[in-house]
Amino acid sequence: MILGDDDLWLFNEGNHTRLYERLGAHVLPGTDEVSFAVWAPNARRVSVFGDFNEWDPRGCPMEVEGPSGIWHRRVAGIPPGTRYKYRIESRHDEYFADKADPFAFHAEQPPNTASVVWDLGYEWGDGDWMASRRERNALGAPMSIYEMHLGSWRHAPGELRSLNYRELAPVLARYLNELGFTHVELLPVMEHPFYGSWGYQTTGYFAPTSRFGPPQDFMELVDVLHQHGIGVLLDWVPSHFPADAHSLGYFDGTHLYEHADPRQGRHPDWDSLIFNYDRHEVRSFLLSSAHFWLDRYHADGLRVDAVASMLYLDYSREDGEWIPNEHGGNENLGALRFIKRLNESAYGDFPDVQTFAEESTAWPMVSRPTDVGGLGFGMKWDMGWMHDTLQYFEREPIHRRFHQDELTFRMVYAWNENFCLPLSHDEVVHGKRSLLAKMPGDRWQQLANLRAMFGYLYGQPGKKLLFMGSELAPPGEWNHDHQLPWELLDDPGHAGIHSWIAHLNHLHRAEPALHDLDFEPRGFEWVDTSDSASSVLAFLRHPSKADGRPVLVVCNFTPVPRQHYTVGVPAPGRWVELANSDAEVYGGSGWGNLGAVETTEVKRHGRPQALELALPPLSVTFLAPA
Repeated sequence: MILGDDDLWLFNEGNHTRLYERLGAHVLPGTDEVSFAVWAPNARRVSVFGDFNEWDPRGCPMEVEGPSGIWHRRVAGIPPGTRYKYRIESRHDEYFADKADPFAFHAEQPPNTASVVWDLGYEWGDGDWMASRRERNALGAPMSIYEMHLGSWRHAPGELRSLNYRELAPVLARYLNELGFTHVELLPVMEHPFYGSWGYQTTGYFAPTSRFGPPQDFMELVDVLHQHGIGVLLDWVPSHFPADAHSLGYFDGTHLYEHADPRQGRHPDWDSLIFNYDRHEVRSFLLSSAHFWLDRYHADGLRVDAVASMLYLDYSREDGEWIPNEHGGNENLGALRFIKRLNESAYGDFPDVQTFAEESTAWPMVSRPTDVGGLGFGMKWDMGWMHDTLQYFEREPIHRRFHQDELTFRMVYAWNENFCLPLSHDEVVHGKRSLLAKMPGDRWQQLANLRAMFGYLYGQPGKKLLFMGSELAPPGEWNHDHQLPWELLDDPGHAGIHSWIAHLNHLHRAEPALHDLDFEPRGFEWVDTSDSASSVLAFLRHPSKADGRPVLVVCNFTPVPRQHYTVGVPAPGRWVELANSDAEVYGGSGWGNLGAVETTEVKRHGRPQALELALPPLSVTFLAPA
């Protein structure tokens, strides 16, 4: 299982994408032997030890493969489930450390830190999904994503523990189908020692966390979701890693995976270590991790965390705290090479997946192909939309007339990238309050504002992402130590939000105008942005096919109901009300247009006919030609 000449060439030039087939612990077929291999080029002695030799740290010395820095050993009589570590002694001083395997497929449950020998054999049943995945993940496909933290979604009844992977699979699949989400995005499932990091302090880049079961159980979770038509996106963190003693930091007595200089190698925000993207072998390690999840776990895409922190050498640093690149700039050239290669190789080997960048700056062409100068991501999170939208809806309605540009500004840049519109976990923690608590007014107005904000989200061009629990409208922030407050569904107001999200998701999927031109200007058209005094906005979404019907979205962001409000439309005849956030079934007051409205020959907004509408208070209404 050690690297051959071709493997070494790819490894050393930073282009190996399948190191997980060579390094780590591999059960050799037809034998009781396990092949161990680890990269530690600056070690003078490496041993593998564990359950099989009573944890004698020098009992099984390994051999180094020439100048490659790859240490290897075959050991007989090791069954799957055997725990092990590497004792690494540096050639530079008296340093030694007991390290977990960077390529381990399985690990002990934290706080224990040993790696576990494991075979990844599994018989998949998601062939139909995999055959249709290209269509389901296409840029023109409907995509509404349920962002989820596995440990705090739902706990086992009567027990103080999370559902495990197998228990979760059928329950989650049914729930997501009921709500109409097309994809689920899992906060990092890769092994991590600190539960409170939500997975963002990764130590096991090739192992799903053992907190919820072994690797095959996680495969079953993905498999069941696929069989129910749900795509699975994984949050992945190549931007930094924790400095835990058993992990990658100072791995062989040198700064092997991270930069030695803390101005490049330590992250000031998270007190974690930063990968040395200039090192070819480190790029191969990270590329292989990304490919591993797409290959062995059938993941449908990766959301890459904290891309901005990778791109900028001075990210969160003051003058004197960072080192310019060779041209004197603040761009991290090694990270740029890695990111571009990541996307080229991911789409090259898995052309039916998507990669998403959490990137919060104005770096250009994040979601454009690398051959035209882009970073190569499929989509980028629109953090500006998130910030402006939340800021607008947090305002008292009486003041919104002065801030309508917070909603309209997005269309100035909306076509620069392929945007995903996130209302993620980051917006409901650390004192930011829950989405419901951000809304002004009494409880009725808070719920109405929240329904209106969700309606506005689903009307906008771009893919959608909601953090778990948004559909319950909890009054408090998310707490990773507790399950979601499911008891809120016994309250009609909260149950109404739940039903509204389900309606929006199903509408989003059913109407091509609401998804198939998300990233093209011809799919969106303002009807009216001028009535800021009333805080009313109207816009059209257009489908790609000429014979498809448009969808009109009309927003009234004040608590004042408006009778006989005329809006110009492109087609005469009967327009049906597809959705109304003020409907009684969602907890609203029941204002509306009795299901449909006929156009009148009144010129309005540059169009020869118009609809005379009843606009409910704090509402979003969707209409389309019958």
